[in-house]
Amino acid sequence: MFDRQLLSRLGIDPYLFALIATVTLALIFPARGAAAEVAGYAAYGAVSLLFFLYGARLAPRAVIEGFSHWRLQSTVLFLTFVLFPAIGIALTAALRPFLSPPLAVGLLYLCLMPSTIQSSIAFTSIARGNVAAALCSASASNVLGVFISPMLVALLLSTQSHGFNVAAVEDVALQLLLPFALGQLARPLIGRWLLAHKVMTSIVDRGSILLIVYVAFAEGTAAGVWAQLSWQGLALILALDCLILALVLVASTLLSRRLGFSKEDEIAIVFCGSKKSMAGGVPMASILFPGQPLGLIVLPLMLFHQVQLFACAILAQRYARRPAAPVRADAQITPPEQRLAAE
Repeated sequence: MFDRQLLSRLGIDPYLFALIATVTLALIFPARGAAAEVAGYAAYGAVSLLFFLYGARLAPRAVIEGFSHWRLQSTVLFLTFVLFPAIGIALTAALRPFLSPPLAVGLLYLCLMPSTIQSSIAFTSIARGNVAAALCSASASNVLGVFISPMLVALLLSTQSHGFNVAAVEDVALQLLLPFALGQLARPLIGRWLLAHKVMTSIVDRGSILLIVYVAFAEGTAAGVWAQLSWQGLALILALDCLILALVLVASTLLSRRLGFSKEDEIAIVFCGSKKSMAGGVPMASILFPGQPLGLIVLPLMLFHQVQLFACAILAQRYARRPAAPVRADAQITPPEQRLAAE
């Protein structure tokens, strides 16, 4: 057992040990065959439950204001589809002599992907940020990314796209938006009860991330991705992923403060604008890169996905430890949990 008080004094969240244990389990005992299917369905169900609970907790007025918060949405889209690709182009051009062609393609490819949805929302919730705006930003990025990302790939990587993945749009609707809408309908019945039992929603937030991490790493292990790369190459890609994430985290924080966003909005911008979706990127890569070494192409994205989870887990806890600030009269969006409690 870890001493929670000692870890708290050191600024270490015990949840990080759960993440490390989950990754270790996926590397040593990856789910295969029927077990992999069960794990995938479990992760799918956990994410759907997560969004049902978000829908039940958020007031409809907060959701409407989240969609109408155009400055925040534009900032997240700028980070995702302008700043990220610019960083990717610069790094791959500078380091091409040190990267094999598949890894160079993969490094730029990860920078062209849309944001994640579930982990962006979960970390925003843990950090006491603007969950409604984060939900809208991450969902908009993911849906638009189905169209924008293949265009950017075709433009920057000269690869042939076989069309847009309509199934990805359907999956977003079925797995995320439908449960959220059902949660909104159920909110009058269970909304206050959920707000009074935050431990349960916290377990779902964190548990869903652990399931996603396990399934992602287990899939890579079962596919033999880790055996296709030397330790030196793996270390280089990992270092570049960390550099990209650090640059975007700093840029998103400074930009949101420069533009005068509230702390809750800043949290949503930082977590939505710094993420890249592996769940959408890997299936899309199988369409955009037929006959190419897919394992190595998606490896930078897979590693980045794990790095962002660890880094954002630390960052979310730092945000969460800030003292509760009084609601400003001129704030554009009232934090959704305060809105819920008032209604």
